[in-house]
Amino acid sequence: MAQEIKVEGKASVSQVYKKTVEAESALSFNDLDIEFGYVLYQTEINTDTESEELELENVRDYAVVYVDGKLQGTLTDQDKTLTIIAEPGKHTLQFYVENIGRMTYGPEITDNSKGLFGTVSLAGNELQNWKMIPLEVRNYPLEDLVFEQKAVNGGPGFYRGRFELHPSSKSYLNMTGWGMGEVWLNQKYLGSYWEEEKQQSILIPSEHLTSGQNELVIFELKNNQQKKISLSPTPVFK
Repeated sequence: MAQEIKVEGKASVSQVYKKTVEAESALSFNDLDIEFGYVLYQTEINTDTESEELELENVRDYAVVYVDGKLQGTLTDQDKTLTIIAEPGKHTLQFYVENIGRMTYGPEITDNSKGLFGTVSLAGNELQNWKMIPLEVRNYPLEDLVFEQKAVNGGPGFYRGRFELHPSSKSYLNMTGWGMGEVWLNQKYLGSYWEEEKQQSILIPSEHLTSGQNELVIFELKNNQQKKISLSPTPVFK
């Protein structure tokens, strides 16, 4: 039976916010002078009905959408519409965007803009007055993160789990059920994962393990409400 690691705390993504940029329209990663990583695009909306259609002109390459911290769904440049479900009234709309590599292929190969840019509309009305916040995920010092046992924030965040495993054991982290993000073991970076990829596991190098307790930190963008993660002796594929 696979060993399971219980996730025991969450650190809010707001801890890795960098300086906010404000603009009338959403700006691409290029305009924000960002090469790779994650950016939060945020604006305020006013809904008239409980169900309204959200449509993007461009999103490269992947966006997780929240309203008031509640997950609504995901968008890609091949699927740029999403139905927003919320009570009529004022809400905070957030897009957490990841660029999934630097180069764009296909018809847009000469245009390597990344992020959220162009028109964003809700129920046919263009959304304006954007706040754009880069996230310092990859290089943030993990020891500075503050984890809470009962986190009320439903958005993205860092999750922590501890386990014991003999250093000579060859193991893989089984990321099945998680959405998208990054993983560290004992403050050493292991890699990234995405639920759309065929491979759903990350190799744990034996030199990253220690005798006794090991600490796992996962940055999760989609927040699939996972409470545990398992180890596997072999790679895991869809």
